[in-house]
Order: sequence, then C-alpha cells, then structure tokens
Amino acid sequence: MNLELCTDSVEGAVMAQKHHFKRIELCAALSEGGLTPSYGLIKECAQAAAWVEVHAMIRVRGGGFTCSDLEFEVMKEDILQAGKAGARGVVFGILDDEGQISKRNEELVGLAHSRGLQATFHRAFDQVREPVAAMGTLIEMGFDRVLTSGLQQTAIQGIETIRLLQELYGRNIQIMAGSGVNSDNVSALANTGIENLHFTARRRAQEQIVEGMGVNMVTDEEKIQAIKGVLGQNPNP
Repeated sequence: MNLELCTDSVEGAVMAQKHHFKRIELCAALSEGGLTPSYGLIKECAQAAAWVEVHAMIRVRGGGFTCSDLEFEVMKEDILQAGKAGARGVVFGILDDEGQISKRNEELVGLAHSRGLQATFHRAFDQVREPVAAMGTLIEMGFDRVLTSGLQQTAIQGIETIRLLQELYGRNIQIMAGSGVNSDNVSALANTGIENLHFTARRRAQEQIVEGMGVNMVTDEEKIQAIKGVLGQNPNP
C-alpha cells in the first residue's frame, strides 16, 4: 500500500520520510482545503525528505473549483515553478460552470508531463455528478491518479463508489482514497483493492493561541503509527 501524507510543513515531509511514505501532498492553507505552497517550501521539503515524492498542490484560491483566465495563467506558472523547486508531481482540478471536468485540465496535464511531473486530480472529483463518466475523462486527459472520497464527505462513507471505480478503472489510473482515513477504517478501505491511501495526520501544537492569527497544527506521529500498524507495516521504522 502506497501512503501519501497531506502536509503543510518541512517537519511533515521529514516525518513522511521517517515512516516510509511514498508521497506527500504539499499544501499551504490546509484550513481552506489546501492552496499552492511557496517555492521555498517545496524546495526545502524536496531537499529535507529526498526519498519521498513531493507533489505540490496547484490551487490559487479557496472556494469552488472553477477557474478564470487569469487564475489559469497563474496555475501554469505555478506548475513550472513547482518543477524547478524539486517537486515530483502536481495536484490540481478544474471544473466548468456546470460542475463537470473542465477541458482546461488537459493543457495542465500536458504541461506537467512535459516537465517530468506526475498529475493528480484532487477532490474536485467529488463534486461531479457522474463519477464513472468523469473518471473516463480523466484517463483520456492523461492524469496519473485521482484523489477521491467516493463523492461523500469521508472515504469510508463513499467506500462502495471507491470500490466500483477501482474495479472499472484501477488498471488505467491510480485511485487514491482520502478524507477521514484513520486506524478504525483503513483496513476496510484497503480491502477495496486500491493501492494508494491519502490522509492528514495533524494535531494542535502546544503553544499559546494568538487571537486572529490562526492555529498552529503539527504532524501527529501517533496517528501515522496507528494506521501503519493496522496495515501491517512497521509502525516504528
């Protein structure tokens, strides 16, 4: 089973390497669902955790998943910069005004692949109306993998859709389950036949809260160990 840790810090990348994760999804602003991380953060994570693939989120704002012409240009430049900073892949997803997979994604996939970067379609997928048809579109566009909770709030709630997508398309694209993955449900998700799991392991840092300045969240190693233990992977490498 390939594990992907969603993180917003160099410390998270180092923890992912310690526990032999395949990838990290590197984001800024996880409280908004993840936005594009800085060039410096990508570079430092790639250097500090050289054995782990850094896949950078490419998302310019919070809210929905449509994209203006100006935002699209920013996304293209961010893909180029992510590659220069040492990323091994990029994570993005654009929907059109009708909530379907936008044709613009194909250009971004081509740009990423031309720079040797893998392309993952993120959980914008969980907003589509017809997941089977949408998955076929992503395969035609050349995406390497898709992150999904099976169109539900959590992956365990969408487990039957995840299982169906794996059965239909798992040979053509990597299906990765994410959202709410924990030690209580990871075994059931692994039994769908998927080979990739994505989760965020975070807890509040033990420091004083400054009003209006957000909350400092740090990587929760105990959660990582618990999930790996259920999967039969050595939780204490």
